[in-house]
Amino acid sequence: MAYRGKKIENPAAKMSIHFLQTKNDTAGSLLEMEATYQPNSIEPVMHYHPHQEEDFTVLEGELTVKMPEQTLVLKQGDTLHIGRGINHAMWNGTNEKTVVHWKVRPAMNSEHLFETAAGLAKDGKVNKNGMPGILQVALMANKYSRVFRLARPGYAVQKIIFTVLAPFAYLAGLQADYQEY
Repeated sequence: MAYRGKKIENPAAKMSIHFLQTKNDTAGSLLEMEATYQPNSIEPVMHYHPHQEEDFTVLEGELTVKMPEQTLVLKQGDTLHIGRGINHAMWNGTNEKTVVHWKVRPAMNSEHLFETAAGLAKDGKVNKNGMPGILQVALMANKYSRVFRLARPGYAVQKIIFTVLAPFAYLAGLQADYQEY
């Protein structure tokens, strides 16, 4: 469970998160973090947040942000607001570390998604791009669909595919999230 001061590391994505304020600290209105991206971190899958907004401030280094119409390189002091439903992906493409102040509004259960992803990566249950297998993705996509959706395929297609795959994932002993993370 996330709490103020907790740090998690996702070795596959080459990033870590330090929770500054969790949903419990802010009555659900805000999740505030400091994310550290190691040099040449992994470019994540394009995604969006259907019910949340994000604000980023680069504290150190450079952050590459891919969006549908453009790719930005944010430098120290730069800020970026990403509204609800905007496809994006971000990573550090440089040889130096990047530190970012990151706010998510409202918090919802995003912190649990981050903990699950980091835990799976630490346990070696992801591929070289930091993605778990399709059955694990199906469970997580269903549980966290209010806070995280893949940019492709469309959400209706994702919902059908992941709903069909979920029983097989449970039969394989997988869960949407894990208490130990």
